[in-house]
Amino acid sequence: MRCSARWPWWASADAPSTADCDGPGGIQSGRDLRGAGVGGVRARVAPVVASGRTRRRRTGPALRGVVSGPSQARTVGGPPVTHVPAEISRSWLLVSGRHSEQFDRAVRTRADQVVLDIEDAVDPQHKAEARGDVVRWLEDGSAWVRINDRSSPFWEEDVDALAEVSGLEGVVLAKAEAPEQVTETAERLGGSTPVIALVESALGIEEAVSIARARGAFRLAFGSGDYRRDTGTSSDDLAMAYPRSRLVVASRIGDLPGPIDGPTVGSSHPILREQSTTAVSLGMTGKLCLDIDQLSVINETISPTPSDVEWARDFLADFADRGGVIRDGSDLPRLGRARKIEHLASAFGIDPA
Repeated sequence: MRCSARWPWWASADAPSTADCDGPGGIQSGRDLRGAGVGGVRARVAPVVASGRTRRRRTGPALRGVVSGPSQARTVGGPPVTHVPAEISRSWLLVSGRHSEQFDRAVRTRADQVVLDIEDAVDPQHKAEARGDVVRWLEDGSAWVRINDRSSPFWEEDVDALAEVSGLEGVVLAKAEAPEQVTETAERLGGSTPVIALVESALGIEEAVSIARARGAFRLAFGSGDYRRDTGTSSDDLAMAYPRSRLVVASRIGDLPGPIDGPTVGSSHPILREQSTTAVSLGMTGKLCLDIDQLSVINETISPTPSDVEWARDFLADFADRGGVIRDGSDLPRLGRARKIEHLASAFGIDPA
């Protein structure tokens, strides 16, 4: 029996004491995976489309919290990979709406989700052009779109243009600071489009719980750069622990999947891995990114390891062999953790063999 100093996001919201640890990583959990089709997430957005991995027209949305069997898509520079539903997606690749020539390539990468950005990545004088390029591409393609914030003069034009677009997976609402901003965005998009609230300010962090509870909210995300600019906070892990933890707690209270961390700027993979590991330890379950080269590191860091998966399958096999009989108080927490790991391993295409 051992414990790890790093509490993986897929383990539990209830961090165990040293005496309660068991199995790889040393974490037990009696909770099912929230938002991953195992139960526990209150559905407020009925249709949820899973992923913008390949250029296609959507043929039918899945219910939120219901994960279908794995599918595969060809990636740039790699073999086919398993499709990952948005509620448990790890890597969220931002692509400037000004560079439509990059859209096709982006959806063939190892990104779990692609977000076409018509907010910060586009100069105000080019907003209309970028929005038009995104809408035209979504007629045959499929992706998320980061739209301008509710107080912006561009917000209304964004939602009006995207409301009837068949390839829209969902939107990332910039600078979310109030629940009504999320709800109004969802309603203007037809009432069934998932809205990720990107929290980027002190006020947004303070209102995180009410935002997470808003009708239409799908996940929370952290706009770390704008938050630092708003508050004067450094990028130090200790300084950033509070806002990240607020989003984690708010997501739990709002019955949402875990939040998505902000991007790591730069090309250093060791720094990216360190920052991703820190975010995971706080309970974040995904990460925005700006560079295709970061995807493999993010996906690996925010996933159960092969040894975790092997432990989970061994435990589940042993549990089944003994007829599902609970022997002592440690079985239920370990059973919850093992089922959770097995589900994620299937969704992420992890095979220890």
